[in-house]
Amino acid sequence: MSEALLERIVVDPKVMAGKPVIRGTRIPVELLVRMVAQGIPEAEILREYPQLAPEDIRAALTYAAELVAGEDVFPVSVLP
Repeated sequence: MSEALLERIVVDPKVMAGKPVIRGTRIPVELLVRMVAQGIPEAEILREYPQLAPEDIRAALTYAAELVAGEDVFPVSVLP
């Protein structure tokens, strides 16, 4: 994972109950990932949150991808 991108994400128990946020904001990574998943264009996200840079959106997606990549998966059932 790009260290430069990761530096844009912080986790502080005093901010948003410890959820990962974009550094210097209270904007959760989860919110940005959901907005992208809903198909909201980057330009619209940046208009709505002018304190963000395009790199912040990429950082949020990279952070989420790394979390999923590191998960241990235990199947509940096996499909035929």
